[in-house]
Amino acid sequence: MFTGLVEEVGSIRSMHRTGNAMKVTVTCHQILKGLKKGDSIAVNGVCLTVTSFGSDFFTADIMPETVKKTNFKSLSPRSLVNLERALAVGERMGGHFVQGHVDGEGKILSRIPYDNAVLFTIQVPEELTDWMVDQGSVAVNGISLTIVKVESESFSVSIIPHTLEATQLKEARTGDSVNIECDLVGKYVAKLAHGYSSVGVTENVLRKHGFS
Repeated sequence: MFTGLVEEVGSIRSMHRTGNAMKVTVTCHQILKGLKKGDSIAVNGVCLTVTSFGSDFFTADIMPETVKKTNFKSLSPRSLVNLERALAVGERMGGHFVQGHVDGEGKILSRIPYDNAVLFTIQVPEELTDWMVDQGSVAVNGISLTIVKVESESFSVSIIPHTLEATQLKEARTGDSVNIECDLVGKYVAKLAHGYSSVGVTENVLRKHGFS
């Protein structure tokens, strides 16, 4: 589990494909403190398991399903990536609960300066916007962000200067692919509502399940 608060921007040192799978080595420094083999690190919002590490890098394996669903297939050596270690018990929860399980890819449609912030509009499949609400939470390349507005196949987020400077989004451009993880609670609520779609979510149904 992660918070969506990026600790460091690393860079891809190497990527080796074996069929549809991949082994990635990431150059970094800060997140190596206290690192152990088998630890979890979110790389652009994707939870990866450390298989080896050194004084300025770690290596992880990426399974075919992860390659398929994320923007790893469009990255290359020297690409910048957001890094976060797994949440430690007792730490402050500054972002929101991020699993590191990416729901799909989005594409940056625009980045527009707005006073001291930058407004990003991101295109996503409609099934992802079904899990989003205005002012709700979303993780973009592993960054915990608040949604400004949801449309049928896109959403917008406003990025403050600190977040822009401290993350890979500083270098992000129109057309770039980004990893999207929708809010965990929103996904469960949508699943629950879908289960009642055939009978309708009536007052009696809600009362039966503890709502009053």
